[in-house]
Amino acid sequence: MTGRGLLLLSALGVCAMVTACAPNISPDSYAAGSVGQVNRTVRGLVVSARPVAIGGTQSGLGAGAGAVAGGAAGSSMGSGPRGNIIGAVGGALVGGVIGAMAEDAATRQGGMEYVVQTDNGALLTVVQGSAPAFAVNQKVLVLYGSRSRIIADPT
Repeated sequence: MTGRGLLLLSALGVCAMVTACAPNISPDSYAAGSVGQVNRTVRGLVVSARPVAIGGTQSGLGAGAGAVAGGAAGSSMGSGPRGNIIGAVGGALVGGVIGAMAEDAATRQGGMEYVVQTDNGALLTVVQGSAPAFAVNQKVLVLYGSRSRIIADPT
């Protein structure tokens, strides 16, 4: 396999890893540290629901991988040691920017913003994943915690 083929294969692997690192925003999933934790719950009614875009994550993995790939590719562009160094630096800068943009795009998600009126009259806004979806005037439970969420009220 050529150097460029190996570089392309590495870039595809990094893209797959970045996509897999997208945060799970579903109200149905919990972190291991949440097990056994007590949360406050209040009843409410959905008064507004609208789709929203949830921005991608910025872990730095995309920028770092892009910089490495860009630097490796750029280092072969110059003629002579000085040109190779300039090419590597330029390639690393461009690759880092492209990698950060790719990470953001790969981890961007759709979600829902819900405004809930609690039984005591307070209005709360919760943003979470788009499934399960809740309709306006649907009874829900608001779970407070390190990550607040709403779930269907079974009563």
